[in-house]
Amino acid sequence: MASLATYLKRLLFGRPLASERLEHERLGKITALAVLSSDAISSVAYATDQILIVLAVLGAMSLQYVVPISGVIVGLLVLVGLSYRQTIFAYPGGGGSYTVARENLGVMPGLVAAAALLTDYILTVSVSIASGVDAIISAYPSVNVHRVTFCIVAALLLMVVNLRGVRESGAAFRVPTYAFIFMMFALIIAGGLRSIGHPAIVPAVPPVAPPMGFAFAILLLRAFSEGCSAMTGTEAISNGVMVFKAPASKNAATTLVWMVSLLALFFMGTSILAHHYGLVVSPLGETVLSQLGHRVFGDGFGYYALQYSTFAVLVLAANTAFADFPRLGSILANDRFMPRQLAARGDRLAFSNGIVTLAALAIILMVIFRGNTNALIPLYAVGVFVCFTLSQAGMVVHWFKCKDPGWQWRAALNGLGAAATGVVSIIQVWTKFTTGAWIVVLIIPSLVFMLVAIHRHYVRFAEAIKFDGRSVIQPLRHVVVVPINGISKATAGALVYATTISDDVRAVYVEVDPKVTEAVRREWEQWDIGVDLVVVPSPYRSIIRPLVKYVDELRCDTVGELVSVVVPEIVPKHWWEHLLHNKTALYIRTAFLFRPNVVVVAVPFHLGKAARIRDLIHHDEMLDEPEAAAS
Repeated sequence: MASLATYLKRLLFGRPLASERLEHERLGKITALAVLSSDAISSVAYATDQILIVLAVLGAMSLQYVVPISGVIVGLLVLVGLSYRQTIFAYPGGGGSYTVARENLGVMPGLVAAAALLTDYILTVSVSIASGVDAIISAYPSVNVHRVTFCIVAALLLMVVNLRGVRESGAAFRVPTYAFIFMMFALIIAGGLRSIGHPAIVPAVPPVAPPMGFAFAILLLRAFSEGCSAMTGTEAISNGVMVFKAPASKNAATTLVWMVSLLALFFMGTSILAHHYGLVVSPLGETVLSQLGHRVFGDGFGYYALQYSTFAVLVLAANTAFADFPRLGSILANDRFMPRQLAARGDRLAFSNGIVTLAALAIILMVIFRGNTNALIPLYAVGVFVCFTLSQAGMVVHWFKCKDPGWQWRAALNGLGAAATGVVSIIQVWTKFTTGAWIVVLIIPSLVFMLVAIHRHYVRFAEAIKFDGRSVIQPLRHVVVVPINGISKATAGALVYATTISDDVRAVYVEVDPKVTEAVRREWEQWDIGVDLVVVPSPYRSIIRPLVKYVDELRCDTVGELVSVVVPEIVPKHWWEHLLHNKTALYIRTAFLFRPNVVVVAVPFHLGKAARIRDLIHHDEMLDEPEAAAS
């Protein structure tokens, strides 16, 4: 069984990599753009949709506002991109918003940023996969009934690819990402050329009375808020500077400029074409890119190439979160704010525990919301802008501390970015609160509370186990208890080991059937190996409780009593043979796990293999000894 499991593991995840290979796992700019920018670039597949869905109550008038709103978002995107470019050079070790906020604003703001990032990464996987499935359903509406299944399969596929390591995931994702980039260039250029000399199309929708005054302003703010989902993933490169090849900061900054430029061009181009072609969008209806594909490419190869590349890049956009969530988890674990298991690298030098955790949480979220992008979007982007704000505010404090050349204008740029994203954060919560943002508003403080509780545990744990080496180690009375159910080679091996660690060894038999007990007593007396047999009655036929009670009484006899429980454990040769034996040895070990001054040792006896411990007394010889003595 072990060999089969090992083979399957190697087949899925590849052979283990030595620690010194970590440097070779770093990424160049071309691959890093695919790994760390797919989330941001792919958001053009749903950002314009969300603006138009909110403005749908205006009818044909909605198209008048989609381009100006997109322009404001692009301006904000450029501002945030410039701010994060400074962060890359100031913090080449990565860590992003959490590191910047914690070092400059304090632990609690840092934890708020971390909680917001963790929430956003989970939502990134959920929204990206759900939106990618939407692209396929737009082309093949009949498969809508399998929406959730597609989402789950996509999440598991991403998990497996990422568990294979950073380089292999980058190589796997590079082709789909650049295929989408190529198709978006083709769509915008061809669509722009077709629109030359043709007036904008007015959609044939019934006229509606637009809202007035304050209600109209709220509508525009909500459309802006939903469109800001285009900015998710902007911080990914700043968080992952350490995955770039040297010079890491320079390569990361260059990749960030490429990403922001592509995102701004695609988002603005999509909104302009949507306005020109008079597109109308409804929840769970055909997406903007699908409608544009029909108008620009018709129903041929170009349309399906666009849809398939959109599906691929949206699913792979979740890879940004698979790259950053485990990395942030490892940083938090090293700071003792998350379980330390998240800090460990797996066989392929990836943070495997973080990858599996993210996949599980995203799948749960997609099942709860049935893979509905429009239901997930209101939860999205709130945490992103909280991180933007805290990060830029932290950078302002950083510049005032270090006062490097040109720090004044750098601080002004980050200050402007903090103010702008702070206002957007408020707008996000205000306009999305009743449609789902309230969930994120509750989740972030809950996560902060959890992180603080974990940290307190680790602090108490470190204090409890701290040893200064100045205390005197006193010898204790050491009693060894060997639970037995009869005389066998496994029992003999456990007793041999027990006699090597103490002079006070007691074999304990739990009596369930008195008739069997008498037979065991006679056989034990014939064996006569100098170890006392203690029979513990069990009127209720339990093996574990009487044994635990006996050991507890031993511990109470003397202050500081040390008791070792040496458990004989038979290990079958074949995996299926385990099903034919009970797990009493496992239950015994578990029962004593939380009792102080009790050490549990398992002595395995492997069936079908040479015994590791020499049988000092063979069973047949033991039965013959009394007769030999009598003669």
